[in-house]
Amino acid sequence: MTVLYEDNHIIIVNKESGEIVQGDKTGDVPLSEIVKMWIKQKHQKPGNVFLGVVHRLDRPVQGVVVFAKTSKALSRLNAMFAKHDEVQKTYWAITKNRPQAEMGTLTHWLVRNEKQNKSYAYDRERPNAKKAVLEYKLIGASDRYSLLEVRLLTGRHHQIRCQLAKMGCPIKGDLKYGADRSNPDGSISLLARKVEFTHPVSKQLICVEAPLPGDNLWQSFRNI
Repeated sequence: MTVLYEDNHIIIVNKESGEIVQGDKTGDVPLSEIVKMWIKQKHQKPGNVFLGVVHRLDRPVQGVVVFAKTSKALSRLNAMFAKHDEVQKTYWAITKNRPQAEMGTLTHWLVRNEKQNKSYAYDRERPNAKKAVLEYKLIGASDRYSLLEVRLLTGRHHQIRCQLAKMGCPIKGDLKYGADRSNPDGSISLLARKVEFTHPVSKQLICVEAPLPGDNLWQSFRNI
């Protein structure tokens, strides 16, 4: 875990692939507890440390995660992240296939299968489906892979993974959504690259960017 930004009300960290943001049935230590321990040690805080989970990233995804250090910040950030237009989240995704159009807006209706922990995208509305919208643009390419920048306009379960796969561009390493092979480290090539929002207390503009993962393919795009 790397701390990218911290003040009295919020802390923003870089989540590694394989980490879980919040506790689940696996029993693995979540990132939220790691951050709590870090705050406790750094600031020599007695007793329990308050930390609120504002949003999540899928376990195999890397990048920026925002936590609240106060209840005031948590309630305001929760409201902001729920609206989506008050928080700009930018993702980078590496896909094997190149999209037919270099930029565009994808609109689908997603149905979540809880048992499979997977979402399915449909072109038309159907029962129990939730509308999912994202914007993408091609920002880089190598001999075999394309780098897409994605901006979410809604927040749905596995939205980027599901919608890019529906477009014919599954994310590298994402076996669940059609990639032909896994990444050696178990990650998928999806990075929560940047988050921008107005600070819930100070009202200053916060803009934090995650570093690129260290593997050679990601590093080949470092000058973009």
